[in-house]
Amino acid sequence: MGVGIEAGRRAAADPGDAFNSDCPGREVFNHVCSRWGMLLLLSLRDRPARFYELRDTIGGISEKMLSQNLRTLTRDGLIHRAVEPATPPKVTYSLTELGQELTTPLQGLLDWVGARTIDVVKAQRRHDRQHKPAS
Repeated sequence: MGVGIEAGRRAAADPGDAFNSDCPGREVFNHVCSRWGMLLLLSLRDRPARFYELRDTIGGISEKMLSQNLRTLTRDGLIHRAVEPATPPKVTYSLTELGQELTTPLQGLLDWVGARTIDVVKAQRRHDRQHKPAS
């Protein structure tokens, strides 16, 4: 056990320890597993797309949220943004190699959710019945 000045210092965060609040991987985890991040990455899995195509594919996403998430995931190195000089500029989004690699486990999670949603909804209803507030 450390004493003095050393006792108050925390060890440097392991970039792979998402349970540590100082872990830089936690930020990546939040970007990838956010409501829109996951759907955005998976919507680019099979082919590049333009902004309007992504907006139309992902039901319920606002243009502001789409723009923010594209910017974040591009900064994270998961999405590539290609601008063709034209008036107006033609912008196409695609996955980087890193982003493409990530879609395999994300697709597995999405498949699980699709297959088990009914079971989860039943569990929620059962829980809600058992924990009804007294009137």
